[in-house]
Amino acid sequence: MLHVPSLAIGAVIASITIVAVIFGINGSLDKQELLIEPTPKIDQIGPAKITMNTFVSNGSPILGNPNAPITLVEFGDYQCHYCNVFFQSIEGDIIKNYVETGKVKIIFKDYNIIGPDSINASHGAHCATEQGLFWEYHDILYSNWTGENNGWASTSNLTIFAQEINADMDMWTECMNKKTYSKTIMESNNDAKTLELTGTPAFFVINSNGEVSKLFGAQPFEVFQRVFDEQLQK
Repeated sequence: MLHVPSLAIGAVIASITIVAVIFGINGSLDKQELLIEPTPKIDQIGPAKITMNTFVSNGSPILGNPNAPITLVEFGDYQCHYCNVFFQSIEGDIIKNYVETGKVKIIFKDYNIIGPDSINASHGAHCATEQGLFWEYHDILYSNWTGENNGWASTSNLTIFAQEINADMDMWTECMNKKTYSKTIMESNNDAKTLELTGTPAFFVINSNGEVSKLFGAQPFEVFQRVFDEQLQK
């Protein structure tokens, strides 16, 4: 399994196709919770422009072979119930059958819709990136999930998680205190809004031709398998 920094892709999206209905998706949203740093709002005339960067920028390092023909982008919230269902029940099969075989690479993007601890958890994961530990931190967050807004992702627990993955605590703590990744997290949330997402998890499957398929919720592995296999034939 390779953890490689994500690569910016400049092509414009060829198509977007909805391929499955919702199996489970969290959709609560308090806009005030997303105000990491207050910024002026500018009214935009016309729809926001969707490019490949809307899908792949402001996200995690790539999980898998950066040259894999299929990219799976997940927009998730670390407190989201169905995101945890995906992690616990589905993601492992995708990694075993498609990521480790070089067919699919994964990018995780933040869509913080549940509460302030979701944003703090995102900071924790991004700060671990500086030490090549994003996916280890991502995994330990979901492995310790116990619900929404009940304190499991508190600042003290996030610190314990960083210690458990053997992060350099001085480096990680400094990054957290400076909120180094505030802009990245906010831009990822903005990307989700541009894509008109209403909940998490939401997935985009991008093939080598730049064609995009969209899946909502914690779909069974067989749904991902069907979409991957269809896209690999193109």
